[in-house]
Order: sequence, then structure tokens, then C-alpha cells
Amino acid sequence: MNRVENFEALKALQVQESEKLNVREGLAPTQANLARHHVLICAGTGCTSSLSGEVKKELEAKLVEMNLDGEIDVVQTGCFGFCNLGPIMVVYPEGTFYTKVKPEDVAEIAESHLKGGQVVERLLYTIPGTETKAQDMSHIPFFQKQQRIALRNCGKIDPERIEEAIAHNAYQGLGKALTEMQPKDVIQTLLDSGLRGRGGAGFPTGKKWMFAAGYDADEKYVVCNADEGDPGAFMDRSVLEGDPHSVIEAMALGGYAINAHQGYVYIRAEYPIAVHRLQIAIDQAREAGLLGKNILGTGFDFDIDIRLGAGAFVCGEETALLTSVEGRRGEPRPRPPFPAEKGLWDKPSFVNNVETLANIPAIMTKGADWYTSIGTEDSRGTKVFAMAGKVNNIGLVEVPMGTTLRELIYDIGGGIPGGKAFKAAQTGGPSGGCLPASALDTPIDFGSLIKAGSMMGSGGLIVMDETDCMVDIAKFFLEFTQDESCGKCPPCRIGTKRMLEILTKITEGEGTEADIEHLETLAQTISASALCALGQTAPNPVLATLKFFKDEYEAHIKEKKCPAGVCKNLLQYTIDPEKCKGCTLCARNCPADAITGTVKQPHTIDPAKCIKCGTCIEKCKFGAISRQ
Repeated sequence: MNRVENFEALKALQVQESEKLNVREGLAPTQANLARHHVLICAGTGCTSSLSGEVKKELEAKLVEMNLDGEIDVVQTGCFGFCNLGPIMVVYPEGTFYTKVKPEDVAEIAESHLKGGQVVERLLYTIPGTETKAQDMSHIPFFQKQQRIALRNCGKIDPERIEEAIAHNAYQGLGKALTEMQPKDVIQTLLDSGLRGRGGAGFPTGKKWMFAAGYDADEKYVVCNADEGDPGAFMDRSVLEGDPHSVIEAMALGGYAINAHQGYVYIRAEYPIAVHRLQIAIDQAREAGLLGKNILGTGFDFDIDIRLGAGAFVCGEETALLTSVEGRRGEPRPRPPFPAEKGLWDKPSFVNNVETLANIPAIMTKGADWYTSIGTEDSRGTKVFAMAGKVNNIGLVEVPMGTTLRELIYDIGGGIPGGKAFKAAQTGGPSGGCLPASALDTPIDFGSLIKAGSMMGSGGLIVMDETDCMVDIAKFFLEFTQDESCGKCPPCRIGTKRMLEILTKITEGEGTEADIEHLETLAQTISASALCALGQTAPNPVLATLKFFKDEYEAHIKEKKCPAGVCKNLLQYTIDPEKCKGCTLCARNCPADAITGTVKQPHTIDPAKCIKCGTCIEKCKFGAISRQ
């Protein structure tokens, strides 16, 4: 596109481009040459892995065959959030929401809906527990309690076309700041908004920018942390895949606010779609004059480069990230000095994660008062969660702060699959804690989650049911953090290894009552003495499970039993002689030859040979085999 020379031209371009997208708002095209239908197809990582790209190609080819390609725009978008229903296709202006669309479904959609005006009912979302088909997103419970700010454009625009981002107000906040505000006014707006960092610690964003602005230096830097490493977390990746311009604009705003002229996005190389779209967006912003020299003719210079990370979890810690950007091994630095004073290459810098930055353009255009009207006194705005685990609606959600865990898991998440009982929710990823059923009515905000025994973290939310062993869950998270430790400080390097050894003993039936005390002592010592947040928070899952599920630890130690039937060394498979018909099916399928018996006579399992794989239970047709 042509270079945008000033703010007035940018505002005019926004009006012009938004008219082209009126059909997505249910409005008729204002010009005869505009498309009467827009078909949006999710091209996020999840839907791409389910062949959404093939769906798009098939539809484009079908429309050419039907001579409809001039009337219908086929648009790739970012993630809609409803990840377990992909590939997702939305047809505007009706807003018809199709799920699990396969390439072989395309011809029917094109013939019936796009040409004939008849919705393809079988591909609509069915509301659980009913036979009701939801015609559009407004009728789907998953979306009804959400309020999207960071994700406002994901699923609405083609992330590889800057014109569509501009149509949805991209760079309006930057233009306003450069032409109507002083740098201190930008910072004050953030301070007034109450925006807190969404990367884990929840530090006020305005203060971070204010501290960096307060130091004089010949160079300063703006850094975006896109090194999202929590197991099951995909919030930041989805923003960059669906709306990269929101992050670019926010970084430019940060550069103006602290007098920095260079920014870096540190993103893990395992996010190829996000990296690809971010680079396209940066190139397009430069071409449009919204990055680089003399932005919007104001004399302000700011540019952005990408730095790829190798997937080290510790590089989510800001000082380790900065060290990695500098080209050295990613290890944390002692603080103080903080990055605001000595950050990238020892120059004043600030680091914000993707979700934090994605909020900022909306705050600049709509104002601090608008933002403070959302959320709670202590935690303004919304929070994005990657909801995974034992929940019906797996996906990406954004809710106002203060929404309860119960609303998130049951109203939005659709509850627990198979009618099983909820057991715990792990918030905050490997650094957080497991909250039990008694905490379901806990409001989701920074203070409430800490008070309940967990933390917000970056937004991972893993739901567990009655079949999960909480000792094994604690072991899983500790294995992750122990493996990801950079090894620089002994409390983290050695302490987490000792804790993992104790947990392994317990899950293998070799634990003692003294082990619980040793775990607690080690956890407290590591939390108090580790160099960075990775080590300081690594014991949290263990401490939380000890607090809320100590009875499971005691069952493993005293009774040598895993109540959830997960820890293999503590399991025992037995055959009920009253139910066994002697069909030999279990014996014939046992990979360890642990089952003996004759035809039409009860069989037995040799516990010394049994590898506890569960094959016998799967094969038995009479329910004669049990696992205890």
C-alpha cells in the first residue's frame, strides 16, 4: 500500500477500508463492486493442523468453478478461540458459524449456502445437552461471557493485510499519541488505566514505562516477550497469528513514551506461523510509513526486528530474555539493577509480553476511563486464558477480571467431559498452583488467586478431573521446571532435583512420612533463595497440592495406593472369579504373558509379571478385571 503521510490520511484510510468490511458487521456493501459475502476461515495453528488451508483452497477453486469468486471474499483469519471445533468457517453477513469443516464439506456449503441461501445445518454448533443448533457466535455459550480486548481482532481480520487491521482502528492510537500527546501523557494514560503486566508478575505497565523514561541514555529499547513456554499455553502465539499489528503499534507507542527508537520481538522459533505473520506485518507497516523513519510525518523514528528463541523456558524471565537477545546463553541476571536502568546492552529498556501490549492501542483510542470500567479495583481489564485439560470446550478465552473459575470452567468451558467430577484447576502454569473444587467461586484477579493459593501467571489454565492424581501432577510440573532450569543458581539446579527425587519415590510406592516434611522444607528454601522467578516459583505446584490434596500424598505413602489409579507402581490388577467366563481374550492379548487359565475357567493375573498396561481391562467383555 502507499505510504501514509500523516494522521489525517490515516483516519481517512480507516474510514475507506472499514466500508469494505461492512458486510462482516451485517451491513450491505455500499459499492456495487464489493463482495456480498465474506467467508472467514481460521488459519491459526490449531485449525491449520486440521487442514483449514485445504478447506480454503477447495472453496476458492469451487467459487471460480461456480463463477462466484467476484461476489464472495474468502479470508484467512487468526484464532476464533474455539480450538477443539476447528477448522472453523464463518459466513458473513449472516455470521453463520460452521465447525469441523472438512475439504469434502466445501461443495455443499458453496452450493447450498453461498449460492442457494440455505444454511448447512449439520455443520452448525450443537449446544451441549440439547438438540439446538447455534446459528452464530452470539448464541454459543462459549462466547457469551467473553469480552475481547487483547483478542479483539482475532478471527475478524486477515492478519496478513494491513488494510484490514487499519479498518479496525490499528495505528489510530499511535497517530493520536504522536500528534496530540506528549510522551508523559502516554505514560499517564497507562497509569490511569491500571493495566498490569499479563506475563505473570502483574507489575503496573505504566510504572515500568515511567521508570524506563526516567533514565537518560543515548539509546533505549522496547522489547516484546513472545517466548511463551508454559505447557498448554498459546495466548501470545494466537495474538501474533491473528493481530500482529496490535503489538507493533503498542511497541511504537512505548518507543515514543520512553524515547526509544528500536524494538525487538523475542519469539520462540517453534511458532512458525506467528513468526511469518509478524514479519509480514512489520514489512507492511514499514511500507506504509507506520514504522521506520519519520512516522506519520511527525519526525519520530522507530523500527522493530525479530529475534528467535530456541525454546528455553527460562527465557520467559525478562533478564534471561535480554541476555539471549544480546546473543548470549539465556541466564537470568541479579536484580537490581532492573532493565529500566540497565536492560538490553546495559541501556534503559522495558519488557512487556504480547498480551500486555495488545491491550495498549485500545486503551489509547478509547481512554483510561473505559478500561477501568472493566474488571476489578485491583485488576483492571480482561485476561486471556488458554483453557485445556479435562474440559469440554478447549480453547482460548478472554474474560473480564473478576469472572470466577466456576464461570470459566462450566459456563464458558462447558464443564467436565463424561460427567466426571471436577478435581482441580492449575492456574499460572508450572509456576502456579492447583486449586480444588472448594475454590471454584474464586474471582479471577491477581490478588484473589494469590490469596487462594495459586497465581495468575501468563494465563495457562489446565482443568483436572477425578481421574487425575495430584501427586503425579505435581511431579509432572516439577519435571518440567527442573528440566528447564538454566542451572546458574544452586537452589534451583540442585533443590528442584532433590524435590523431584522425593516425588518420584512417593509415586513409586517408596515414600516415607518424613518425605512430606522434606518437600516442604526444600520448597520454602528454594522459593526464598533462587535467583529468578523460575526457581522461586518452581515449588508452587508441590506446595499447593500438599495444601489441598495432602490425603493423596498420605495414601501413596501409608497405604501404598494411588486413589486415582494413575501411578503404575501402586496399581494392582485382579480378576473376579465370579465374573470371569474363561474366554481367554485377556490372556491372548496380554503383552507380558501375565494371565493364565484354561478355557471356561476363571483366570488369574501374576502381579510379578503384570506391567499394568490396562490391555486386559480394555479387552474383557464381562467387566471381570478391576484396577485398584
